[in-house]
Amino acid sequence: MTAMTVQRFEEIYFDGVADMVAHARSSLRRTSARAAFQEAIAGTGVIIDIRSERQRAAQGAVPPLLGAVVVERNELEPRLDPRSATRLPFADHAARVIVLCSDGEASSLAAASLRQLGVAQATDVIGGFAAWCEAGMPVG
Repeated sequence: MTAMTVQRFEEIYFDGVADMVAHARSSLRRTSARAAFQEAIAGTGVIIDIRSERQRAAQGAVPPLLGAVVVERNELEPRLDPRSATRLPFADHAARVIVLCSDGEASSLAAASLRQLGVAQATDVIGGFAAWCEAGMPVG
């Protein structure tokens, strides 16, 4: 056990993926697409787009001007873990990280995972990139 380890979690089994997502969301203060946009503009939050290259090509992307960072789902934890040798420069325990996926499900699981790593302000966008587009947020 390292000094950073706070507690060990008991094994939890879920009654399907919907139950798993609901459990993940119970630890999050999720945000709207508009609120995520405002945080990105203000520089108080970083949008992390975890969609695949194929999804971004088909659906569009958050414009680079907003400082969104693309980190595909399979690379998320090593890139955002403040203790990782491969972490992104802004990755620390106090970072406001707003995870974005296509529809808001994978991002909930990803944000909960980041919170388990100690990124206390990790959250996700309700409805994902689909909600981003529906809210009229800019698409690049």
